[in-house]
Amino acid sequence: MPIKSRIRTVDNWPKAGVMFRDITTLIKDPIGFKICIDDFVERYKDKDIDVVVGIDSRGFIMGGTLAYLLGKGFVPVRKKGKLPAETESEEYALEYGTDCIEIHKDAILPGQKVIIVDDLIATGGTAIAAGNLVKKLGGVVVEFAFIVDLPDIGGSKKLKDAGYEYYAQTSFEGE
Repeated sequence: MPIKSRIRTVDNWPKAGVMFRDITTLIKDPIGFKICIDDFVERYKDKDIDVVVGIDSRGFIMGGTLAYLLGKGFVPVRKKGKLPAETESEEYALEYGTDCIEIHKDAILPGQKVIIVDDLIATGGTAIAAGNLVKKLGGVVVEFAFIVDLPDIGGSKKLKDAGYEYYAQTSFEGE
């Protein structure tokens, strides 16, 4: 699948030594974006899911599009302080310090089956925090969906170790 070839690598961003996998080159390409979304639709069209959750901010792009095409609702998981109604929050560790994401308390009903979408899985902190938020509200995480897995960083292993299933369209292993 030509998804990987449409993802730009930006060396030394946001800091020295980091090779940033930039999906904006994939999603600006109408064929690349279509291939990406069609693959997600094919994977999830027959799965028993109720809601698509997208993680701030690139997860909104794929998650919103996927929810629309599947005929499901879309729920945003946002950075702290961005949602207007009552929220549930989850803190998670960063390389230096912590961060926090939130979801509206009424966004997921108990028992609803959820797919969580983001652009990539790196350390796994944000993804696991999003899964914890869904579980706090009584939802069931069916699977995480990513365009890119960076397995050398260890996030996909953390997801598996936490009992979550995940799907990634491509990976940059050892690159």
